[in-house]
Amino acid sequence: MPRREPEREPLPDPRARLELSELGELTAPGARRRLAARQTPLQKFLGLKPKPGKPARRATAAEARPPAEHLDAKSPWRTDPDAFPRDAGMEAKLKFCLNFAVLAPSSHNSQPWRFRIDGKTCEVWADRRKALPVADPEDRELTISCGCALEFLRTALRRFGLEEQIRLLPDPRRPDLLARVLVRGPRESTLEDTRMFEAIAARRTTRTPFAARAVAASAVKTIEAAAAEAGGPGVVLATVAGDQPRARLARLVHEADVVQLGSRAFRRELALWMHHNRSGAKDGLPGYAYGMSELESLAAPLVVRTFDVGEGRGARDEHLAQHSPVLAVLGSERDDTESWLRAGRGLAAALLRAAVLGLTASYLNQPVEVPEMRVHLKRLVPEVGWPQIVLRMGYGPLTARTPRHTVAEVLDH
Repeated sequence: MPRREPEREPLPDPRARLELSELGELTAPGARRRLAARQTPLQKFLGLKPKPGKPARRATAAEARPPAEHLDAKSPWRTDPDAFPRDAGMEAKLKFCLNFAVLAPSSHNSQPWRFRIDGKTCEVWADRRKALPVADPEDRELTISCGCALEFLRTALRRFGLEEQIRLLPDPRRPDLLARVLVRGPRESTLEDTRMFEAIAARRTTRTPFAARAVAASAVKTIEAAAAEAGGPGVVLATVAGDQPRARLARLVHEADVVQLGSRAFRRELALWMHHNRSGAKDGLPGYAYGMSELESLAAPLVVRTFDVGEGRGARDEHLAQHSPVLAVLGSERDDTESWLRAGRGLAAALLRAAVLGLTASYLNQPVEVPEMRVHLKRLVPEVGWPQIVLRMGYGPLTARTPRHTVAEVLDH
Protein backbone atom coordinates (compact mmCIF):
# COMPACT_ATOMS: atom_id res chain seq x y z
CA MET A 1 0.00 0.00 0.00
CA PRO A 2 1.17 3.59 -0.52
CA ARG A 3 2.34 5.25 2.63
CA ARG A 4 -0.20 7.59 4.22
CA GLU A 5 0.97 10.98 5.33
CA PRO A 6 -0.26 11.56 8.89
CA GLU A 7 -2.24 14.67 9.62
CA ARG A 8 -0.06 17.15 11.43
CA GLU A 9 -0.75 20.05 13.74
CA PRO A 10 1.53 22.55 15.50
CA LEU A 11 2.82 21.20 18.78
CA PRO A 12 5.35 22.36 21.36
CA ASP A 13 9.07 21.73 20.86
CA PRO A 14 9.39 17.94 20.40
CA ARG A 15 12.62 17.89 22.36
CA ALA A 16 10.95 19.37 25.44
CA ARG A 17 11.63 17.34 28.55
CA LEU A 18 8.93 16.54 31.08
CA GLU A 19 9.72 17.38 34.67
CA LEU A 20 7.58 16.21 37.55
CA SER A 21 6.82 19.83 38.47
CA GLU A 22 5.37 20.39 34.99
CA LEU A 23 3.27 17.25 35.24
CA GLY A 24 1.77 18.56 38.48
CA GLU A 25 0.71 21.76 36.77
CA LEU A 26 -1.21 19.80 34.14
CA THR A 27 -3.48 18.19 36.72
CA ALA A 28 -6.14 19.30 39.15
CA PRO A 29 -5.37 21.34 42.30
CA GLY A 30 -3.59 19.25 44.89
CA ALA A 31 -2.51 16.64 42.36
CA ARG A 32 1.05 17.94 42.23
CA ARG A 33 1.62 17.12 45.89
CA ARG A 34 0.07 13.65 45.52
CA LEU A 35 2.02 12.79 42.37
CA ALA A 36 5.29 13.88 43.98
CA ALA A 37 4.68 11.66 46.98
CA ARG A 38 4.96 8.39 45.10
CA GLN A 39 6.08 6.88 41.82
CA THR A 40 2.78 6.68 40.08
CA PRO A 41 1.82 4.37 37.22
CA LEU A 42 1.89 7.40 34.91
CA GLN A 43 5.46 8.14 35.98
CA LYS A 44 6.37 4.50 35.36
CA PHE A 45 4.75 4.63 31.93
CA LEU A 46 6.77 7.73 31.06
CA GLY A 47 9.97 6.48 32.68
CA LEU A 48 10.01 9.30 35.26
CA LYS A 49 11.38 9.10 38.79
CA PRO A 50 9.67 10.48 41.90
CA LYS A 51 10.89 13.81 43.23
CA PRO A 52 14.04 13.38 45.39
CA GLY A 53 13.42 13.20 49.12
CA LYS A 54 9.88 11.92 48.74
CA PRO A 55 8.91 8.34 49.61
CA ALA A 56 7.77 6.16 46.74
CA ARG A 57 4.33 4.61 47.08
CA ARG A 58 2.29 2.40 44.81
CA ALA A 59 -1.14 3.46 43.65
CA THR A 60 -3.83 1.64 45.57
CA ALA A 61 -5.93 -1.06 43.95
CA ALA A 62 -8.97 1.22 44.16
CA GLU A 63 -7.19 3.96 42.23
CA ALA A 64 -6.40 1.64 39.32
CA ARG A 65 -9.59 -0.45 39.33
CA PRO A 66 -11.32 -0.49 35.92
CA PRO A 67 -14.84 0.93 35.87
CA ALA A 68 -17.58 -1.65 35.59
CA GLU A 69 -19.10 -0.14 32.44
CA HIS A 70 -16.19 -1.42 30.36
CA LEU A 71 -17.39 -4.95 31.04
CA ASP A 72 -21.14 -4.64 30.86
CA ALA A 73 -23.45 -7.47 29.90
CA LYS A 74 -22.93 -6.89 26.16
CA SER A 75 -19.13 -7.08 26.29
CA PRO A 76 -17.67 -10.05 24.39
CA TRP A 77 -15.65 -10.76 27.53
CA ARG A 78 -18.96 -11.72 29.18
CA THR A 79 -19.90 -14.33 26.58
CA ASP A 80 -20.91 -17.62 28.21
CA PRO A 81 -19.58 -20.60 26.21
CA ASP A 82 -22.53 -22.66 27.44
CA ALA A 83 -24.81 -20.38 25.41
CA PHE A 84 -23.45 -21.77 22.13
CA PRO A 85 -26.50 -22.24 19.82
CA ARG A 86 -26.07 -25.93 19.03
CA ASP A 87 -29.51 -26.26 17.44
CA ALA A 88 -29.31 -23.08 15.37
CA GLY A 89 -28.10 -22.62 11.81
CA MET A 90 -24.47 -22.22 10.83
CA GLU A 91 -24.66 -18.45 10.53
CA ALA A 92 -25.75 -18.18 14.18
CA LYS A 93 -22.92 -20.50 15.23
CA LEU A 94 -20.33 -18.49 13.34
CA LYS A 95 -21.64 -15.25 14.81
CA PHE A 96 -21.39 -16.72 18.30
CA CYS A 97 -17.78 -17.79 17.70
CA LEU A 98 -16.90 -14.27 16.64
CA ASN A 99 -17.42 -13.23 20.28
CA PHE A 100 -14.12 -14.95 20.95
CA ALA A 101 -12.35 -13.85 17.75
CA VAL A 102 -12.75 -10.19 18.77
CA LEU A 103 -10.89 -10.87 22.04
CA ALA A 104 -7.66 -11.14 20.05
CA PRO A 105 -4.87 -8.64 20.78
CA SER A 106 -4.17 -5.76 18.40
CA SER A 107 -1.84 -2.79 18.16
CA HIS A 108 -3.07 -0.05 20.54
CA ASN A 109 -6.16 -2.25 20.98
CA SER A 110 -7.29 -0.78 17.66
CA GLN A 111 -9.29 -3.92 16.69
CA PRO A 112 -8.72 -3.35 12.94
CA TRP A 113 -11.03 -6.07 11.66
CA ARG A 114 -14.43 -6.56 10.07
CA PHE A 115 -16.30 -9.80 9.46
CA ARG A 116 -18.89 -11.01 6.96
CA ILE A 117 -20.92 -14.20 7.31
CA ASP A 118 -22.66 -15.97 4.45
CA GLY A 119 -24.00 -19.42 5.18
CA LYS A 120 -21.09 -21.63 6.21
CA THR A 121 -18.47 -18.98 5.36
CA CYS A 122 -16.97 -16.21 7.47
CA GLU A 123 -14.69 -13.61 5.90
CA VAL A 124 -12.08 -11.58 7.76
CA TRP A 125 -11.55 -8.08 6.38
CA ALA A 126 -9.02 -5.39 7.25
CA ASP A 127 -10.54 -2.21 8.65
CA ARG A 128 -8.08 0.38 7.37
CA ARG A 129 -9.91 3.10 9.29
CA LYS A 130 -8.16 1.69 12.35
CA ALA A 131 -4.71 1.98 10.78
CA LEU A 132 -1.71 3.59 12.50
CA PRO A 133 -0.08 5.56 9.66
CA VAL A 134 2.89 6.71 11.74
CA ALA A 135 3.78 3.59 13.75
CA ASP A 136 2.60 1.13 11.09
CA PRO A 137 2.67 2.83 7.66
CA GLU A 138 2.48 -0.41 5.66
CA ASP A 139 -0.32 -1.92 7.80
CA ARG A 140 2.00 -4.74 8.82
CA GLU A 141 0.87 -4.80 12.44
CA LEU A 142 -2.74 -4.25 11.37
CA THR A 143 -2.51 -7.43 9.29
CA ILE A 144 -0.83 -9.35 12.13
CA SER A 145 -3.68 -8.29 14.42
CA CYS A 146 -6.22 -9.66 11.93
CA GLY A 147 -4.20 -12.89 11.79
CA CYS A 148 -4.57 -13.15 15.57
CA ALA A 149 -8.34 -12.72 15.30
CA LEU A 150 -8.42 -15.39 12.57
CA GLU A 151 -6.61 -17.88 14.82
CA PHE A 152 -8.89 -17.07 17.76
CA LEU A 153 -11.88 -17.76 15.49
CA ARG A 154 -10.38 -21.08 14.46
CA THR A 155 -9.79 -21.97 18.12
CA ALA A 156 -13.42 -21.22 18.97
CA LEU A 157 -14.73 -23.24 16.03
CA ARG A 158 -12.73 -26.27 17.09
CA ARG A 159 -13.89 -25.97 20.68
CA PHE A 160 -17.50 -26.15 19.49
CA GLY A 161 -16.89 -29.15 17.27
CA LEU A 162 -16.64 -27.45 13.87
CA GLU A 163 -14.02 -28.33 11.24
CA GLU A 164 -12.70 -25.32 9.33
CA GLN A 165 -10.91 -24.69 6.06
CA ILE A 166 -8.98 -21.41 5.82
CA ARG A 167 -7.88 -19.59 2.68
CA LEU A 168 -5.62 -16.59 3.06
CA LEU A 169 -6.00 -13.70 0.60
CA PRO A 170 -8.63 -15.55 -1.44
CA ASP A 171 -9.31 -12.71 -3.91
CA PRO A 172 -6.34 -10.67 -5.23
CA ARG A 173 -8.76 -8.06 -6.57
CA ARG A 174 -9.88 -7.28 -3.02
CA PRO A 175 -6.76 -6.74 -0.88
CA ASP A 176 -8.81 -5.90 2.21
CA LEU A 177 -10.26 -9.42 2.19
CA LEU A 178 -7.61 -11.16 4.27
CA ALA A 179 -9.11 -14.60 4.86
CA ARG A 180 -12.12 -16.78 4.18
CA VAL A 181 -13.11 -19.46 6.67
CA LEU A 182 -15.38 -22.29 5.52
CA VAL A 183 -17.01 -24.62 8.04
CA ARG A 184 -16.69 -28.03 6.43
CA GLY A 185 -18.71 -29.94 8.98
CA PRO A 186 -18.62 -31.40 12.49
CA ARG A 187 -15.53 -32.70 14.25
CA GLU A 188 -14.78 -34.26 17.60
CA SER A 189 -13.65 -31.59 20.03
CA THR A 190 -10.62 -32.64 22.09
CA LEU A 191 -9.36 -31.74 25.55
CA GLU A 192 -6.59 -29.78 23.87
CA ASP A 193 -9.19 -27.79 21.90
CA THR A 194 -10.92 -26.92 25.16
CA ARG A 195 -7.72 -25.86 26.89
CA MET A 196 -6.68 -23.54 24.08
CA PHE A 197 -10.20 -22.09 23.89
CA GLU A 198 -10.35 -21.40 27.62
CA ALA A 199 -7.04 -19.58 27.31
CA ILE A 200 -8.75 -16.93 25.14
CA ALA A 201 -10.55 -15.48 28.17
CA ALA A 202 -7.58 -16.09 30.47
CA ARG A 203 -5.06 -14.27 28.25
CA ARG A 204 -3.88 -10.85 29.37
CA THR A 205 -1.29 -8.29 28.26
CA THR A 206 0.94 -7.53 31.25
CA ARG A 207 2.67 -4.18 30.78
CA THR A 208 4.27 -4.22 34.24
CA PRO A 209 7.37 -6.18 35.38
CA PHE A 210 7.02 -9.92 35.73
CA ALA A 211 7.71 -11.90 38.87
CA ALA A 212 11.35 -12.90 39.41
CA ARG A 213 10.57 -16.51 38.55
CA ALA A 214 12.23 -18.52 35.82
CA VAL A 215 10.21 -20.11 33.03
CA ALA A 216 11.04 -23.75 32.34
CA ALA A 217 12.82 -24.44 29.06
CA SER A 218 10.22 -27.10 28.26
CA ALA A 219 7.45 -24.48 28.50
CA VAL A 220 9.31 -22.16 26.13
CA LYS A 221 9.78 -24.97 23.61
CA THR A 222 6.07 -25.76 23.76
CA ILE A 223 5.20 -22.13 23.04
CA GLU A 224 7.68 -21.97 20.15
CA ALA A 225 6.17 -25.15 18.68
CA ALA A 226 2.64 -23.73 18.92
CA ALA A 227 3.70 -20.63 16.97
CA ALA A 228 5.37 -22.72 14.26
CA GLU A 229 2.40 -25.07 13.89
CA ALA A 230 -0.22 -22.32 13.60
CA GLY A 231 1.93 -19.99 11.49
CA GLY A 232 3.08 -22.65 9.07
CA PRO A 233 6.34 -22.90 7.12
CA GLY A 234 8.68 -19.98 7.59
CA VAL A 235 7.12 -18.65 10.81
CA VAL A 236 9.56 -18.93 13.71
CA LEU A 237 9.43 -17.86 17.35
CA ALA A 238 12.98 -17.80 18.71
CA THR A 239 14.06 -17.11 22.27
CA VAL A 240 16.85 -14.57 22.73
CA ALA A 241 19.16 -16.22 25.24
CA GLY A 242 22.44 -15.17 26.78
CA ASP A 243 23.29 -11.96 28.62
CA GLN A 244 24.92 -10.20 25.69
CA PRO A 245 22.18 -10.83 23.07
CA ARG A 246 19.47 -9.91 25.59
CA ALA A 247 21.31 -6.71 26.47
CA ARG A 248 21.65 -5.83 22.78
CA LEU A 249 17.94 -6.40 22.18
CA ALA A 250 17.04 -4.36 25.26
CA ARG A 251 19.25 -1.54 24.00
CA LEU A 252 17.53 -1.63 20.60
CA VAL A 253 14.21 -1.19 22.40
CA HIS A 254 15.63 1.83 24.23
CA GLU A 255 16.99 3.43 21.07
CA ALA A 256 13.76 2.83 19.17
CA ASP A 257 11.80 4.49 22.00
CA VAL A 258 13.98 7.57 21.66
CA VAL A 259 13.40 7.73 17.90
CA GLN A 260 9.64 7.22 18.10
CA LEU A 261 8.88 9.51 21.02
CA GLY A 262 11.08 12.20 19.49
CA SER A 263 8.49 12.41 16.70
CA ARG A 264 5.56 14.74 17.26
CA ALA A 265 3.48 12.76 14.76
CA PHE A 266 4.13 9.50 16.62
CA ARG A 267 3.26 11.01 20.00
CA ARG A 268 0.09 12.53 18.61
CA GLU A 269 -0.99 9.19 17.13
CA LEU A 270 -0.26 7.34 20.36
CA ALA A 271 -2.18 9.92 22.41
CA LEU A 272 -5.23 9.51 20.16
CA TRP A 273 -5.51 5.87 21.25
CA MET A 274 -5.10 6.61 24.97
CA HIS A 275 -8.34 7.17 26.91
CA HIS A 276 -9.24 8.12 30.42
CA ASN A 277 -10.64 5.35 32.58
CA ARG A 278 -14.28 6.30 32.23
CA SER A 279 -14.29 7.36 28.60
CA GLY A 280 -16.56 4.50 27.54
CA ALA A 281 -14.44 3.96 24.41
CA LYS A 282 -14.56 0.40 23.11
CA ASP A 283 -11.13 0.48 21.52
CA GLY A 284 -7.78 2.02 22.40
CA LEU A 285 -5.98 1.88 25.73
CA PRO A 286 -7.68 3.12 28.90
CA GLY A 287 -5.37 4.36 31.62
CA TYR A 288 -6.23 1.44 33.88
CA ALA A 289 -4.45 -0.87 31.42
CA TYR A 290 -1.27 0.71 32.78
CA GLY A 291 -2.54 0.83 36.37
CA MET A 292 -3.27 4.57 36.17
CA SER A 293 -5.72 6.31 38.48
CA GLU A 294 -8.63 8.40 37.20
CA LEU A 295 -6.57 11.59 37.48
CA GLU A 296 -3.51 10.13 35.77
CA SER A 297 -5.58 8.69 32.93
CA LEU A 298 -6.98 12.16 32.25
CA ALA A 299 -3.52 13.74 32.11
CA ALA A 300 -1.70 10.98 30.22
CA PRO A 301 -2.80 11.75 26.61
CA LEU A 302 -1.90 15.43 26.97
CA VAL A 303 1.46 14.61 28.54
CA VAL A 304 2.33 12.06 25.85
CA ARG A 305 1.26 14.37 23.03
CA THR A 306 3.19 17.35 24.37
CA PHE A 307 6.49 16.12 25.78
CA ASP A 308 9.36 14.03 24.45
CA VAL A 309 9.91 11.39 27.13
CA GLY A 310 11.89 9.05 24.89
CA GLU A 311 14.95 8.74 27.12
CA GLY A 312 12.96 7.99 30.25
CA ARG A 313 10.59 5.60 28.50
CA GLY A 314 13.52 3.97 26.74
CA ALA A 315 15.34 3.36 30.01
CA ARG A 316 12.16 1.88 31.50
CA ASP A 317 11.57 -0.45 28.55
CA GLU A 318 15.23 -1.47 28.45
CA HIS A 319 14.95 -2.48 32.10
CA LEU A 320 11.70 -4.37 31.39
CA ALA A 321 13.38 -6.28 28.57
CA GLN A 322 16.50 -7.17 30.51
CA HIS A 323 14.52 -8.45 33.50
CA SER A 324 11.88 -10.43 31.61
CA PRO A 325 12.21 -14.18 32.16
CA VAL A 326 11.66 -14.81 28.43
CA LEU A 327 12.54 -12.54 25.52
CA ALA A 328 11.58 -13.82 22.10
CA VAL A 329 11.28 -12.61 18.52
CA LEU A 330 8.61 -13.85 16.12
CA GLY A 331 9.59 -13.69 12.47
CA SER A 332 8.74 -14.93 9.01
CA GLU A 333 10.72 -16.02 5.99
CA ARG A 334 9.13 -13.35 3.79
CA ASP A 335 7.85 -9.87 4.56
CA ASP A 336 4.54 -9.64 2.74
CA THR A 337 0.84 -9.61 3.54
CA GLU A 338 0.44 -13.38 3.65
CA SER A 339 3.48 -13.72 5.90
CA TRP A 340 2.08 -11.07 8.25
CA LEU A 341 -1.21 -12.95 8.45
CA ARG A 342 0.54 -16.21 9.21
CA ALA A 343 2.77 -14.49 11.77
CA GLY A 344 -0.41 -13.24 13.44
CA ARG A 345 -1.79 -16.76 13.61
CA GLY A 346 1.49 -17.97 15.07
CA LEU A 347 1.49 -15.17 17.63
CA ALA A 348 -2.08 -15.97 18.68
CA ALA A 349 -1.27 -19.65 19.19
CA ALA A 350 1.85 -18.77 21.19
CA LEU A 351 -0.12 -16.43 23.46
CA LEU A 352 -2.82 -19.02 24.06
CA ARG A 353 -0.29 -21.75 24.77
CA ALA A 354 1.48 -19.42 27.20
CA ALA A 355 -1.82 -18.73 28.97
CA VAL A 356 -2.48 -22.49 29.24
CA LEU A 357 0.89 -22.74 31.00
CA GLY A 358 0.01 -19.93 33.40
CA LEU A 359 2.20 -17.33 31.67
CA THR A 360 1.36 -13.86 30.46
CA ALA A 361 2.99 -11.69 27.83
CA SER A 362 3.41 -8.23 26.38
CA TYR A 363 5.22 -6.61 23.48
CA LEU A 364 8.30 -4.51 22.88
CA ASN A 365 7.81 -3.99 19.16
CA GLN A 366 9.61 -0.65 18.92
CA PRO A 367 12.70 -2.11 17.16
CA VAL A 368 10.44 -3.65 14.52
CA GLU A 369 8.56 -0.40 13.95
CA VAL A 370 11.70 1.71 13.37
CA PRO A 371 13.21 0.57 10.03
CA GLU A 372 16.86 1.14 10.91
CA MET A 373 16.42 -0.72 14.21
CA ARG A 374 14.70 -3.59 12.43
CA VAL A 375 17.82 -4.12 10.34
CA HIS A 376 19.89 -4.51 13.52
CA LEU A 377 17.28 -6.83 15.03
CA LYS A 378 17.33 -9.02 11.91
CA ARG A 379 21.10 -9.40 12.32
CA LEU A 380 20.75 -10.16 16.02
CA VAL A 381 18.20 -12.96 15.49
CA PRO A 382 18.84 -14.17 11.92
CA GLU A 383 17.04 -17.47 12.45
CA VAL A 384 13.62 -15.78 12.44
CA GLY A 385 14.01 -14.17 9.02
CA TRP A 386 12.08 -10.90 9.03
CA PRO A 387 11.31 -9.81 12.61
CA GLN A 388 7.60 -9.14 13.12
CA ILE A 389 7.01 -9.13 16.89
CA VAL A 390 9.19 -8.78 20.00
CA LEU A 391 7.57 -10.68 22.84
CA ARG A 392 8.29 -10.78 26.55
CA MET A 393 6.81 -13.51 28.73
CA GLY A 394 6.76 -14.46 32.37
CA TYR A 395 4.60 -14.87 35.44
CA GLY A 396 2.80 -11.62 36.05
CA PRO A 397 -0.12 -10.10 37.94
CA LEU A 398 -3.63 -10.55 36.57
CA THR A 399 -4.26 -7.27 34.78
CA ALA A 400 -7.53 -5.62 33.79
CA ARG A 401 -9.10 -6.51 30.46
CA THR A 402 -9.20 -3.85 27.78
CA PRO A 403 -12.57 -3.04 26.17
CA ARG A 404 -13.87 -4.57 22.95
CA HIS A 405 -16.45 -3.76 20.32
CA THR A 406 -19.37 -6.14 20.19
CA VAL A 407 -19.74 -8.55 17.30
CA ALA A 408 -22.69 -6.52 16.00
CA GLU A 409 -20.40 -3.50 15.69
CA VAL A 410 -17.80 -5.29 13.55
CA LEU A 411 -20.08 -7.52 11.48
CA ASP A 412 -21.04 -6.36 7.99
CA HIS A 413 -24.22 -7.55 6.31
